[in-house]
Amino acid sequence: MSSYDDDHTGARIKEQRRLAHLTQKQLAALLPYSYSLLNQVECGARAATPDFVAAVARVLRIDVTVLTGQPYVTELQKDRLAALVRPIREALDTYDLGADPAVCPRPTAQLVEAADLLCRAVRATRLRMAATELPSLIAEMTTAAWTAPTTELWQALASTYRTAHDISVKLGYYDLSSVALDRMAWASERASDPCLSAVRQYMRALVYFREGEYTIGQRLIGAGHGLINGLGTRESLAVNGQLHLGAAVIAARAGACNRAVVEGHLEQASVCAERTGDASDVYWLSFGPTNVDLHSMSASVEMRLYDDALSQAREIRLPAGLATSRRAHYLIDRARSEMETGRTTAALSSLVAARKAAPEQTRYHPGARETISGLVHQARRTPDTLGHMAAWIGM
Repeated sequence: MSSYDDDHTGARIKEQRRLAHLTQKQLAALLPYSYSLLNQVECGARAATPDFVAAVARVLRIDVTVLTGQPYVTELQKDRLAALVRPIREALDTYDLGADPAVCPRPTAQLVEAADLLCRAVRATRLRMAATELPSLIAEMTTAAWTAPTTELWQALASTYRTAHDISVKLGYYDLSSVALDRMAWASERASDPCLSAVRQYMRALVYFREGEYTIGQRLIGAGHGLINGLGTRESLAVNGQLHLGAAVIAARAGACNRAVVEGHLEQASVCAERTGDASDVYWLSFGPTNVDLHSMSASVEMRLYDDALSQAREIRLPAGLATSRRAHYLIDRARSEMETGRTTAALSSLVAARKAAPEQTRYHPGARETISGLVHQARRTPDTLGHMAAWIGM
């Protein structure tokens, strides 16, 4: 079995626990998990699942990223992605300075098309391309919107801020993702687009979901529903369905006792999907029947019903047009379920497939990294493929 250094989530949990002057038994008493599991996670014998990490972070009152080690700066520097973050941060910070006299924006139609192309790039997990082009596009669109404001321009600017959020999350810069969501709210209000504002509430809910603040996440989902209640458009129906999917996954992680609540939200989302069909064109939410199935599987994973999740995974048929980002997420969820049920060879195959489909997303996905770490510790002899994957994430 490969050696395992102290730079892993379990070791960070141990360090932060000690800084809080807590013993393992004292911390375990504050968690909805056993002392045995905490002990195994800290020594690296078990992978730290996202729900476990969120619970520890909440008890210790620290950000999840303190425990996961995000952003993974060493790997980002090797991939020449770290240098792309500062220009995005600067572009987000100059939103209220008005038109930039040094910028000559393209016509509105071209700017809207450019914003749409960046959304496509992120869904295709071409993060480097999107991160490189995003700052200049934000500058152009901000100047255009201040010079000749229209609903179309404000909507497109909100879309670029959403893209900044997506890139920041995928690279592990959660502080920056929150700034991007604030800017998205600013542009959405000027666009007078309730659906766009509801999408922003959905994305805010996912921020709190990652941090283990499930009650706040559920309130934000409710606020999103309130924004679009009674609109009756296809767009509002798709957003409504996506909000239900978010609520289902939040309820699933909040506790197994919420299973009826989870199933209720999934049923409501399914009703919406039956009416919209494939609505992946609506605000780039990937909403539709397939996304309902994928979230149902994710909810099973969050409730630690791994056998159920695998049964669902085997039944899902991913359409050719499904966004690469969603395909990779499915494979990472599947790998976690396979590892937790002792199917280590299958788990490794799923991770290899995720890496092939979306290398940048997979490399910086905390769930993928924890699963790789878990597989290394379960293996008596590390296969060459697993060794390569471990080295790839910096183990």
